[in-house]
Parts: sequence; structure tokens; C-alpha cells
Amino acid sequence: MYEGFEITKRLMPTTLVKVRRRVSPLFLVTVVIPTVAAILYYGFFASDIYVSESSFVVRSPDKPSAGGFGVLLKSAGFSNSNDEVFAAQDFIRSRDALRAINRNREFEKSYSAPSISIFNRFNSLGLTGTFEDLYRYFTGKVDVNYDSSSSITKLTVRAFNSRDAYKFNEDLLELAEQTVNRLNERGRQDLVGFAQAEVNRAKLQSQMAGSSLAAFRNRAGVVDPEKQAAVQLQMVSKIQDELIATRTQLAEIRRYAPANPQVESLQTRVASLQRQISQETSKVAGNQGSLAGTAAQYQRLSLESQFADKQLAAAMSSLVDAQNEARRKQAYVERISHPNIPDEALEPRRLRGILATLVLGLVAWGILSMLFAGVREHQE
Repeated sequence: MYEGFEITKRLMPTTLVKVRRRVSPLFLVTVVIPTVAAILYYGFFASDIYVSESSFVVRSPDKPSAGGFGVLLKSAGFSNSNDEVFAAQDFIRSRDALRAINRNREFEKSYSAPSISIFNRFNSLGLTGTFEDLYRYFTGKVDVNYDSSSSITKLTVRAFNSRDAYKFNEDLLELAEQTVNRLNERGRQDLVGFAQAEVNRAKLQSQMAGSSLAAFRNRAGVVDPEKQAAVQLQMVSKIQDELIATRTQLAEIRRYAPANPQVESLQTRVASLQRQISQETSKVAGNQGSLAGTAAQYQRLSLESQFADKQLAAAMSSLVDAQNEARRKQAYVERISHPNIPDEALEPRRLRGILATLVLGLVAWGILSMLFAGVREHQE
């Protein structure tokens, strides 16, 4: 028994030497060492990663759709809104979004937990802790993909526990909705604000023109000089008719009965009618305070008031059109799927990672072996 053990001890060094000779340093560097490192990393060090996914589409009643799912939405009266989609995507991966979800350092604490592998946690060695370092780490855990054929945006968040993956996905989705709503509000203010300012200006001008016209009517004691002049002229015409009748009666009495006592009364009546005609005519024209004298200023003020009213009506019509246009351009975030709470770690794919490392190492070893063989042949 001891003789067999001694023989084995003498043979082992010889066998190890032969194995070392068969395993070249190149194979060791390109295949063995990377594969062993991958086995150690994926088998013992890599932390489980939980993936939460959600998807949404941004649609608007009055914007062109790209196709696919957008065509289906358009058939229902809506279409996708590319500008708001890209704005929401950029904001999700922005520093402002990180600041929002990192309230009270929630994001940083979640990804710096001691339970996470030193190879995966944020600032594992305590050497980097700036916001820019956190932002670079954040962009590696949040992924946003937009499918132009279906107009659907998929949001993926990776975390080291299922609750955090769900929470940060939900927070980022709400931030995307707030971004689209903020863009809607800004667009509505820009579109409706100018029209509303025009309405306010036209309303003020209309009020000023109406006040000026009312003040003139009170000061001049007239409502409408043209209508009042027409009434006044009708009155003068009636008085003139009465004057003609009285003069005719006076002429007949003088011819047939010159001593009739009615002659004097008729003469007095004719003189009275003439004075009345002169007075009523002077109200229509002939002096500064007549209706003809005030008609020019009244017409100017009346035209200004009518023009201001028309401007106000046009401005109000433009405001209604702007409000309708704003409603047509309103964009909405419609959730296709809500963030899920993963009950299983989907990453890292350990076996696939080890096999991929082995395959790539073999490919690299084969290529380098051929290159080195060609160099040796060239030298020989």
C-alpha cells in the first residue's frame, strides 16, 4: 500500500508538467481565467436584479399618427403626439427626474444598501458620491424604448428588490405624465393667452368708446341727432301745413269780410306759427347747438363705438377658436400597462453569462492562435 502511494507521488509532478505543457498561456489567459472569473462572479458575487416594466402612449386628438397602434388610436378619434413622446422620454432620463425620485436620498439609499454586491452597488468603495456619478449610475438602471411602428413607449427599471423597482417605475411614469401635462398647459397659455389679451384690450376700448358716446349724449341732450332731426322736421312740416291753412283762411276772410274780428286773431296765429317754425328749424340747423352741429361729433363717436364693438366681437371669436384649437392639440398619456411588481429576479442570467464568456474566450483564443501561428511561420 505504501509502495503504491510512493509511486503516485513520484508520478504526480510528471503529470502536472505534461498538463501545463498542453495548456498554453494564451489559452489560459483568453479562456480559462475569464471563464473562472465569470463562474465566480455569476455564481457567488452578482446580486439578483428585479425588473419592473410599464408601457404608455402619448396621444392627441389633432396630431398625425405614425402607424401601427397609432392608426388604431386614430380610428377612435385620437392620434400619437411625437413631440410630447420625445419630451417625456428625455425627461425620464434627465437629471431633474433623478432629483425628483431621489427625494430624501431614496434612490441613492436603495442602490447603496449593504446587501447589494460590491460589484453592483452605487459607490461601493466610498470613492465616488457626487450627483453626476449617481446620474451615470441612474442611466444604467433606467431604460426607455420607443417603438415607432406602434407608438408605444416602454419604461424599464432595474433594482435589487421588487418593491423599489415598482416604486421608481411608478414615480418615473407619473413624472412623464406631469411633463406632458405641463407642456399642454404651456401650449394652451401661449395659444389662448394672446387671444385673451386681445379680448381684454378690445373690451376696454369698447367700454371707453361707449362711455364717450354716453357722455356726449348727456352733455348735448340728444340720443340720436339724425333721428331727432327727422322728428323735428316732421313737426316743422306739420306747423307749415297749419300755417298755410291759416294764411288761406285769413286771405278768404279779408276778401269777403275785411271787418271780420277773426282777421286780427288769424294774423296773430300766423305770426305765432312763423315764430314756432323758426324756433323748430333752428333746433335742426343754423347754430352751434343745433342737431346738425352735433351730428358730426355724434357720428364720429358712434362710428368709434361700433368699430370697437366689432373688434370685441372678432377678438371673442378668435378666443373661442384658440380655445378649440388648444383642446384639439391637447395631448394625453395613456397607460398601456402599469408597472409590475416582479416576484422573481430576471437578471443576471447567470448560466448564459458564463457560457457567453466561455464562447467568446474560445473565439478569441482561436483567432489569436491563428495570428501567432502565422507570425511564427513568417519568421521561419
